[in-house]
Amino acid sequence: MKTAYIDVDTQIDFVFPAGSLYVPGAERILSRVGELNRQAMAGGHLLIATTDAHSENDVEFQSWPHHCVAGSLGQRKAAETITDGAILIEKQQLDCFTNPKMEALLKAHEITDAIVYGVVTELCVLHAARGLMDRGIRVQIAADAAKELSATARDLFFEEVRARGGRIG
Repeated sequence: MKTAYIDVDTQIDFVFPAGSLYVPGAERILSRVGELNRQAMAGGHLLIATTDAHSENDVEFQSWPHHCVAGSLGQRKAAETITDGAILIEKQQLDCFTNPKMEALLKAHEITDAIVYGVVTELCVLHAARGLMDRGIRVQIAADAAKELSATARDLFFEEVRARGGRIG
């Protein structure tokens, strides 16, 4: 069994009240995210940290407010989550698998299991988990290190994970 830890989008624009696309309460998961990231590295596991990295005029801004522009303060990872050895995967869409490096990394490391956490549970975390499960990787969602916008949407996603053999922990 080879495990990857996937820290999804714990960026300033999402996790702090001053962020341009703040997820209410997300700052409360940061210490747990940091713990998991350090646990990954201490255990010799692969740690992937996904980040939104949009251009100034990104097409995504037609659907979402301006956020995580590449090189901006808001695009940076929250300090509590930064861990030496993490591999950053930048993306311009909700799904981290739109960056081909994501799948290549998982294959190169022969990943069979993944622990997934971050923001937003029912958006980018969902896409990461689905992508992993679609590739035959067993998924555990670290619910205490994830934050949602909608409890109802989160619960539906958790049901999907369980139905596909994953765990919520």
